[in-house]
Amino acid sequence: MPILAEQVEIVIGVDTHTDTYTAALLTSIGAVRAELTAPADPGGVDALLAWADTHSADTVRAWVVDGARSHGVGLTRRLRAAGERVLEAARVPGARRRRGGKSDPLDAILVARTALAADKPPGTPRADGDREALRLLHVARRHYTDTRTATVNVIKSLILTADDDLREQLRGLSTDRQIRHLTHLTPGTTGPTVDRIRREHLHTLATQVAALDRLITDNLKHLRTVVRALCPALLDQPGVGPVTAAIALTAWSHRGRLRSEAAFAALAGVNPIPASSGRTTRHRLNRGGDRTLNSALHTIARTRSRCHPTTQAYIARRTAQGRTNNEINRCLKRYIARQLFRLLQATP
Repeated sequence: MPILAEQVEIVIGVDTHTDTYTAALLTSIGAVRAELTAPADPGGVDALLAWADTHSADTVRAWVVDGARSHGVGLTRRLRAAGERVLEAARVPGARRRRGGKSDPLDAILVARTALAADKPPGTPRADGDREALRLLHVARRHYTDTRTATVNVIKSLILTADDDLREQLRGLSTDRQIRHLTHLTPGTTGPTVDRIRREHLHTLATQVAALDRLITDNLKHLRTVVRALCPALLDQPGVGPVTAAIALTAWSHRGRLRSEAAFAALAGVNPIPASSGRTTRHRLNRGGDRTLNSALHTIARTRSRCHPTTQAYIARRTAQGRTNNEINRCLKRYIARQLFRLLQATP
């Protein structure tokens, strides 16, 4: 695939903030033609478009937006609606950013030059619509589960130092049964103050956990509904559930965002990284990429290793060949990434 400098005549880098958009218009060889700072509102976007037309009328151009799905999401949506080509800025290493100084115009120039210097064109930002809905559902689910875990930990610590009577009531019960028991616990009006306060807060915390459980259950139903509407074939794959399918769909976003299944594997951090030296030829795990997507692929791989005969046979064969568990796991995640990408690419 040709680099960005071979595809366009003008690149406009944009550094986005809460209140302002700072744009720098560069030629395909990196020369700065113009700069502009506009308010981060619809009027500011109109000003940026008019400014771009003034300096690059009748030319092939692309916008490279830093923070396309955060501070620059409004700009990204307006540019797409206007028919502009919008690309997502790659992360610029901190050392490189600091060498040339720090200001909004310098950052906008650096964003554009980084895109021009890349050996592969930047990707397009994630899509809105149902895929954004999946992202929101997953973000909420992580908050619910993290909050539930923290709340249960507090409950366990309060039970540990509770009075003997309460500890005996909860002894031997699973966490879920303890929560159900505590939701019906009454503080009482007699006894030491510390015991009444402890029981009151245990009841409150258990009620919160029960409410979070209902939210998590409803969230899973919503995830399954949206995934089935977008790509039902994903849920038919072994080891793939609504949560992991939602993560894969969100990362992939739409056809054309990623140029190949190798790019999807690199995004997930499951592409093989050479780690050879001398007579040793091997590859290691990639510690970069989208770690949420990487975790989803890991979950699928571990599930298949427990209950998928084909995967179990593959693990046995590779183990007999002398491969380590890490190497086998890396290969499994790479194969799963390829399979999921092909399914996603077939999505209407």
